[in-house]
Amino acid sequence: MRARSLWDKFKERLFFDSATGFSLDTSRLNYDESYIAKMEQKMQAAFEAMSRLEAGEIANPDEGRMVGHYWLRAPQRAPSPEISSEITSTLARIKRFAAQVHSGAIAPQPGEKFTHILLVGIGGSALGPQFANQALGTPRDPMSISFFDNTDPDGMAKVVLSIPKLEETLVIVISKSGGTKETRNGQLVAKSAFEAAGLDFRKHFVAVTGEGSELDKTAVSEGWLERFPMWDWIGGRTSEFSAVGLLALALQGVDVDRVLKGAAHMDGLTRSRESAKNPAALLALAWFHCGCGKGMKDMVVLPYKDRLELFSRYLQQLVMESLGKELDLDGKVVNQGIAVYGNKGSTDQHAYVQQLREGLNNFFAVFIEVLRDRSERTPQLGRLKGFAPEAFSVEPGFTSGDYLLGFRLGTRSALYEKGRESVTVTVTEVNEESVGMLIALFERAVGLYASLININAYHQPGVEAGKKAAAAVLQIQGQVETCLRQAGKPMSADEIAQVIGDTDSAETIFAIARHLAANGRVEVRRAERPCDDLFSVA
Repeated sequence: MRARSLWDKFKERLFFDSATGFSLDTSRLNYDESYIAKMEQKMQAAFEAMSRLEAGEIANPDEGRMVGHYWLRAPQRAPSPEISSEITSTLARIKRFAAQVHSGAIAPQPGEKFTHILLVGIGGSALGPQFANQALGTPRDPMSISFFDNTDPDGMAKVVLSIPKLEETLVIVISKSGGTKETRNGQLVAKSAFEAAGLDFRKHFVAVTGEGSELDKTAVSEGWLERFPMWDWIGGRTSEFSAVGLLALALQGVDVDRVLKGAAHMDGLTRSRESAKNPAALLALAWFHCGCGKGMKDMVVLPYKDRLELFSRYLQQLVMESLGKELDLDGKVVNQGIAVYGNKGSTDQHAYVQQLREGLNNFFAVFIEVLRDRSERTPQLGRLKGFAPEAFSVEPGFTSGDYLLGFRLGTRSALYEKGRESVTVTVTEVNEESVGMLIALFERAVGLYASLININAYHQPGVEAGKKAAAAVLQIQGQVETCLRQAGKPMSADEIAQVIGDTDSAETIFAIARHLAANGRVEVRRAERPCDDLFSVA
């Protein structure tokens, strides 16, 4: 009997959607052909859990919340008419607001137009819009965009100073709770920039937040331009198809209906209860196989397209925040998760493929292939009407796109030769529908995989712990500054710790004092060893 070739495996395992040209290839995974059947009972339980989730079951018991990002592209599936109506009416408001901004009906001043967006957010409130902008933005968009996605003063200054015309900039501040400190810091810095330029910031600011939140109250009391909702049943990492992502996309001129259509189409494919015909199930099973159901291998995401460069960063939050959990649903310590990293092809040939091929076999790869070299979102610019790099040859008979294909196939083969497993996801081109499909595919795969390993994908206790720890540090900083003012003499970190009665925090106190000194807020007298430095009020 002839041994099964890779071509045989490819033909048997390839999932293909004829309506869109999307495909998923698992032929470079080393499971035997009984694997899917062996996992079927677990997969059926995962399908049932996903069905209950979409029907409105409380999926985040820590906060008593439903999880409803799938309803955003299928409002008719929402568990109540009220939620369905909120989704459809908000989408209509987003499109109407964008149209009024583009026409100049909503403007900073009569006769002017908004031409730039400054989006202020962090985590999912920034990563989704950043990825979508990278994938779908063009030079001809009616509005360009930049981001405050951190609380780094230097980074924010660089962004503000790079904005072409602050007076034509619309600021979108995104925070569901309204209490996210990084976002609030960005909001206040942006406000200060407008005031320094003699501009009325209220005519430029828009909020995307939960009703009644701190940010919502601020926007009402200060008379901001507009407010859009962020519902408690939407998590930041799954918020791209809410106002968080759609508002910026609509303002940039992207057809948001097409994005939602792509996501809805993928949802339809991934609702199949037959694992072999469900791409999200196949992806979740691939993760389970590669990591032995325990996340024992990292996922390296390799998109072979510049427009998808940020997809690995987007997936870092979606996958790692959802799956990185200490406890399972039964309260047992399991320390689950899948670490995600990646860059883009063929940049990876010159970065870390050497280690992937010959270093530790502690990963599996997810290749993202785009068949069409040119995106429909890349217009021909007037002065370069004949410029089409995807069409001309860089060598006789070969284009740069041919080389990109060669590098992708070569890398996959080189890895497989060394026992490194991979999955390949293919879309025809980068456009609104395919971006919607890719996001929806991985959202569903995360949910199904979480069921396979018995964890809650929809809460983030580790993130909350980090926020509480940061708040504790800021509280200590206040004590340090008070101590130095009252002491009236230089003090070491050890001495400050003794005075405030927290000797366990001496290292934290030293880090705080050193930061204050570096920024001219306290004075420092250098000792032979840095930890013996003396600090005093400047």
